[in-house]
Amino acid sequence: MEDDVMARVTAAVQRGQAGERATARRELESMWAEVEQGGGDDFHRCVIAHFLADLQDDLREELRWDERALAAVDGVSDERAQEFDGSLRVRGFMPSLYLSLADDHRRLGDATRAREFLEKARATADALGDDAYGGLVSGILDKVSRALTEGSTEPLT
Repeated sequence: MEDDVMARVTAAVQRGQAGERATARRELESMWAEVEQGGGDDFHRCVIAHFLADLQDDLREELRWDERALAAVDGVSDERAQEFDGSLRVRGFMPSLYLSLADDHRRLGDATRAREFLEKARATADALGDDAYGGLVSGILDKVSRALTEGSTEPLT
C-alpha cells in the first residue's frame, strides 16, 4: 500500500539524520498536526511521535513525544502495521519504545522509572529479529543498562 504520510516521515527522518534537525522537526510537527486533524491513524501517530522525540533539544519535550508514541501504539494492530510493511509486528515496536522512555528517565535523573521501562524493554526484546534493527536495539538496551548502573545522566554515545 502506498502511504504518503510514511513516505514523508521517512524523508523527514533522513533529513534529520543528515543534520537538518530543525527542518525535520518542523516537517514532523506539521505531519503530527495533520494526523491529529484526521489525516492519519494511530500507526502514523506512533511513528511520527517516536521520531519527533529524537529531534527534540529539550529532554522534557523528548519525554513527552516518547510518551505520545507509547500511547498511540495501543491503537495499532499488526494488520495496520503490515499495510505499510508486511514484516511488521506491533510487539516488535515495544523494545524501542520502552528503551526510549527508559533513557529519557535516566537522563532526567529518575532511575526508578528508568529501570521500570528498561525491564519492560527486556521483557519484549524477544520480539526483535536477528537482523540489523534487532542488533541496534539490543545494543542500545545494553548501553542504557550500563549507563543506569553507572548512575550516568549523560546522553548515550
